[in-house]
Amino acid sequence: MTTTRTGTDGGTTSRPRTFFGEFYASDVGKKWVMAVTGIVLLTYLFVHMLGNLKIYLGAEHLNTYAEWLRTILEPFMPRTAFLWLFRIVMLTAFVLHIHAAYVLTVHNWKARGWGSRPVRYHTPREYLAADYASRTMRWSGVIIFLFVVWHLLDLTIGSVNPDFIAGDVYHNVVASFSVLWISLFYIVANLLLGMHLYHGAWSLFQSLGWNNPRFNPWRRWFATAFAVIVVAGNVSFPIAVLTGIVG
Repeated sequence: MTTTRTGTDGGTTSRPRTFFGEFYASDVGKKWVMAVTGIVLLTYLFVHMLGNLKIYLGAEHLNTYAEWLRTILEPFMPRTAFLWLFRIVMLTAFVLHIHAAYVLTVHNWKARGWGSRPVRYHTPREYLAADYASRTMRWSGVIIFLFVVWHLLDLTIGSVNPDFIAGDVYHNVVASFSVLWISLFYIVANLLLGMHLYHGAWSLFQSLGWNNPRFNPWRRWFATAFAVIVVAGNVSFPIAVLTGIVG
C-alpha cells in the first residue's frame, strides 16, 4: 500500500505504508490496537499486583521475587535483559494505547460536534455505568500518566524516594508509603485507575466486535470485579504501611 503527501514544490509523492500502518490508519484498526494493548496492560496490572502481595510475607519474599524478575532467562540472556525487553514492550503498548485513545476521541468529538453530549447506551443503567467512567477518562488519564512517571522515579529509579536502597524493594516501598502525602497520592491515583480499568474492561469486548446484549451482564460483572480486585490490592499496600501492618 502507498500513501500520497504534498511535497515542498506543491506536487505529490508516494511512499509505501506497512500493513500495520494501513490498518492503524483506520478507526477500526485503532480500536483493535487499543483493545489488544488494553488486554496487555490489564494483564500486566493484575500480575504486578499479585506479585506485590508478597510484601505481606516479609522483606525476604518480596526482595527474592524482585531479584527473580531481574534474572529471568539468565544465563541464556544477560542479567536484566529480559526485564528491559519486557519494559520496552509495555512502554510500546502504553504509548500505542494512549495515542489510539486520543485520536479516536478527537474523531468522535468531530463527528458529533465539539462539546456535544455522547450517544447514550441502550439502557439507562449501562449509560450511567459506562458513560461516567468514559467522561472521567480524559482528565484522570493525565493524572494516571503522571502517577506512572512518579511511580517509576520513586520505586524503580529511586530519584524521588525518601530513602532509596538499590535492590531492597521492601525497604523502598515502606520508606515511600511512610510519607502520608505519597500514600494519599497513590491511593487517589489507584481509585482513578479503577475507573479506567472498569471502562477499559467493559469496552474492549465491543472494540473487538464481541458485543452481544446477552453478554452485557457478564461484561459488567467482569469489569467491576477486575477493577475492584486490582485497586483493592494496590490500595492495601500504602494502608498497610501507614497502619503498621507492614514496616
